[in-house]
This record gives sequence, structure tokens and C-alpha cells, in this order.
Amino acid sequence: MHIAVSRRIVRSAVLALSVAALAGCSMFSSPNPRYEPAPLTEYPAGISAHIAWSVSIGSGGGYGFAPALVGEAVYAATPNGNISKLNAASGAVLWQSNAGVDLSAGVGSDGRTTAVAAGDGTVIAFNDQGIEKWRGKASSAVNMPPAVGNGIVAVRSSDYRIQAFDEETGELRWSLQRPGPALALKTNMQMVIVDGLLVSGLPNGRLIAIDTRSGNVQWEGTVSVSQGATDLERISDVVGTPQLQGPLLCGVTYQGRMVCFDLTQGGRPLWEQYFSSNTGMATDTRQAYSANQRGQVHAFALNDGHEVWKQDALANRRLSSPAVIPQAVAFGDYEGYVHFLSRADGQLLGRVHVGGDAIISPLLASNNGVLVQTGNGNLVLVGVN
Repeated sequence: MHIAVSRRIVRSAVLALSVAALAGCSMFSSPNPRYEPAPLTEYPAGISAHIAWSVSIGSGGGYGFAPALVGEAVYAATPNGNISKLNAASGAVLWQSNAGVDLSAGVGSDGRTTAVAAGDGTVIAFNDQGIEKWRGKASSAVNMPPAVGNGIVAVRSSDYRIQAFDEETGELRWSLQRPGPALALKTNMQMVIVDGLLVSGLPNGRLIAIDTRSGNVQWEGTVSVSQGATDLERISDVVGTPQLQGPLLCGVTYQGRMVCFDLTQGGRPLWEQYFSSNTGMATDTRQAYSANQRGQVHAFALNDGHEVWKQDALANRRLSSPAVIPQAVAFGDYEGYVHFLSRADGQLLGRVHVGGDAIISPLLASNNGVLVQTGNGNLVLVGVN
């Protein structure tokens, strides 16, 4: 049994890498103009975007790494084991620690406990002075940031198991496993804790809500169903971070759909759109925003799902998961640019280059602008006027 599981995990990892390689070759090395990244163009600036501060937090970046904002503090980690807490407004470093091992994912934080994960499944928790509290062991590799809150540190491992550790002691509190597909997408995914529930997307196109205390499943909903004859065609993972907006819980999948569920109606789907994203979505009180796998940005109305606007000017620029701020919706791209689009009509408003090559980590909205974790280990605040 253990041998079969291990073989499936290894096969999934190899296939996931193959998907990434194929995507890179087909979309960014092909002479076919259809797949060429759209060139940057000049346009009247609608906002003024600037780098407010930039701080080196370590070395490297990639999938599994995303900054976390708690109050006026931002937490971040890098693959070389560094964990940092900074003042979100000024960029002043409040503390830095090192896990002593290379990391595969981080960070999760509730302002009291900050957690990261190593490639062998080790989960490491620090207190809010940057002192290590405990180490635990997940069932397999962890490639998405832990979720911390309501007394637990939760991780989702590569064998499709979600496990919760006691926030103070590191003791395993509960473990839940769902069957998974042969092949899963390697991209940014995050879990959220809200109102005593851990909400997570799954690699089978489903969203799940789990009671943080008991580990009992409170609700499951289908965003999309796998279709196709091959493992590649059947990839239908929920990507990015589940979005909670008032009574709505929304998710988007690769090669599937975007769906918003109405929690006041037992979690029934309110609307759905056929859609494919490999990075995720963001919402405000009126609209949902996402870039499809071709880099075309869409906005959908939250009340009924109709398309409000579509912007093609950033096609094939490998856009990141978006962040919504009062002035605009922002996306990072493969050259280290952050682009700002009008929330009303999708028009380009401004851009700024933050360096560090491709922006892979999801952008994070703050009261001071947009926080960007770059591929070379910098954390940058982009201010907007």
C-alpha cells in the first residue's frame, strides 16, 4: 500500500513538472504569434505607482511562498529558510529567523504563531519574537503555505491530506484525507481560516470547509468536474485562494469553471462561468477578477456572474494572482512588472517594475498599497496615488 502511494506521488510530481515545461515551451518559446507575450505599450497614466520600500528577506522564491498580512505587520519566508516580520508601512524589519533547513512553503501567521514547511513535510512554528516553538511532521511534502488561526496550524500535503497541529504544542489534532487525481497542478494555492472553519480548494475541483476544532467536514461544493481522456486533460484543480465576500464563497479552477456559492442557501451555487485560471482570483464587494491561462483579464459581477469587462492587453504575460486595492486591481507578470487596471472597465492605469524576474507569488493588498514577493528574495511595497 505504501509503495503504491509513493509511486503515485512520484508520478504526480514528475507529470506536474512536465506540465510546467510544456506550458513554457508552447506559450513562451513558440514562434506562433498567438502565444507571444503582449508587448508593453504606452498609455495615459490613470494612477501613479511607485516603489515605497524594498527589503531583502532571503534568497529565492516560487510556488508555495506568499506573504501574510496581520494588522500592521507582514510576514514572509524564502526557500533558503529565512522567516521575516516587517512593518507593513515602512518596511522596517521587526525580526528575522532561520529554520535551519530549506523550505518548500510559507508563511502562515495569525500574529501570534508563524508557520512554514520544509520539503520533507516538517512543519516549523515560531512565536512572535521569531523564536522557534515546535516542529511537527506532515504525512508528506507540503507545497502550499500553512493556515494559522483558531488554535491550529493547518497544512495540506502532496498526498491530498489536510492535517491540523495544535498552535501552542505542535501536537497533531486531526487529519483528513480526500482521494486525489493522478496529476495535480503546480501553482499557488492557499487555505483560509474564517469563523472557525478552514476553507480549502482541492485538486479534484472541489471546495471544502472543515471545523477547525474537530476536523469534521461541514460543507463541500463542486467548482468543476474533470473531463477528458488523459491525465493532462483531466486536471481541474482549485487554484489560488478561496474568496469569501459577504455570504458568498467563490473559487476558480484550471480547465474548469469559476463558481460562487451562496452560504445563506446551504452553499448552493449562485452562478458559474466556464473559465480556466492557473493562478487564482480576487474579489471586492461587487466583482470577481481573474486572469485566464492566456493572460486575458476578466471581471465578473458577484451578484449574477455576468462578464463586466475583459482586457487582452496583457495576454501571455504569465500573470500572477491579483490583488484588489481601492484604486485598481493589480497583477504581476513574468518580467517583474506590476500592472494596475481599472476596476470599473479594465483599462490600463499604470505599471511599475519591481525587479526579480517573474512574479510568481500572489500579490497582497494592504492599506499602504500592494505587497510583492519577488523571485530574488525581496519583499516590495508598491504605493499608489
